Amino acid sequence: MAGYVLHLSTEENITLSSATVKRLIAGGSGDAALLYLAILHARGAADSGKLARELKWDETRLRAAEQALYEMKLVGAPEKKEEAPLPPPQQLSEPPEYTREDIARKLEGDGRFACLLREVEHKLGPLSTPSVKKLLGLYENLGLPADVVYTLVNYCIAKKEQQFGEGRLPNMREIEKEGYVWARKELFSIEKASEYMKREQALRGRYPEYMAALQMQGRASAPSEEKYLSAWAEMGFPAETVAEAYDRTILHCHEFRWPYCNGILKRWHEKGLHTLAEVRAENAKEQSKPKKNTTGGNAWMKEYLNQ
Repeated sequence: MAGYVLHLSTEENITLSSATVKRLIAGGSGDAALLYLAILHARGAADSGKLARELKWDETRLRAAEQALYEMKLVGAPEKKEEAPLPPPQQLSEPPEYTREDIARKLEGDGRFACLLREVEHKLGPLSTPSVKKLLGLYENLGLPADVVYTLVNYCIAKKEQQFGEGRLPNMREIEKEGYVWARKELFSIEKASEYMKREQALRGRYPEYMAALQMQGRASAPSEEKYLSAWAEMGFPAETVAEAYDRTILHCHEFRWPYCNGILKRWHEKGLHTLAEVRAENAKEQSKPKKNTTGGNAWMKEYLNQ
């Protein structure tokens, strides 16, 4: 039997292939399966808000089910919620220039900030005036609560130690930069920050596998390299597929080039190819097609090389 047919009360038929059913079962998520049926029933025309209302779910439950379907490769990447202006965009891009007097007034009139500064200095050591200004900007300008800022500092410390070893501490410029990321992602509560950190840790856990696939094992990845590693983890590539992209990069360029390898993987991702078996099956299909005398066969790569 090629597939399963659901007989609905509306006398419509929806067919699920055996492969799809196997993925849903292997995923082990009842919510994901239910959401998939709802999407099929709506013929893909319902937005996430309508699906949530129909299923009587809150947004958190819907997003979790969407993510599960994405990981099963049954739907595209979940919609990213549009960034609300919290705080306003101009504040995110143009932090105010705090004076010493501003800092003194804040420390005297805001016990939470005074406590935050003490705890951060306990972690990082005494802060210079410019560093205190950056800390105040995170707290007051970006609107991150004191407990979230403290969590941010600890997150940056752990990330730095993971990259360069125990005892290496981030500076306030690095913490400020990450703080802007948190503000744009609206991580204004410990709960949201914790979810984000858990997800980021899971993604970072794949970096050593990718570095080994790129023949770069034995050293930590550099920040400029991690923008690629993070993107590949987000796309859901296993290490063996990254290794295949590496081989093709070396074959074409005679050396490893991050942008070229990234272009290969982005192209596969857009075609829905993630596992090595899927890539090789597609390659075999392409090779079986009649050859055409065309130029610019690698034109598709140009749009990726500068990303």
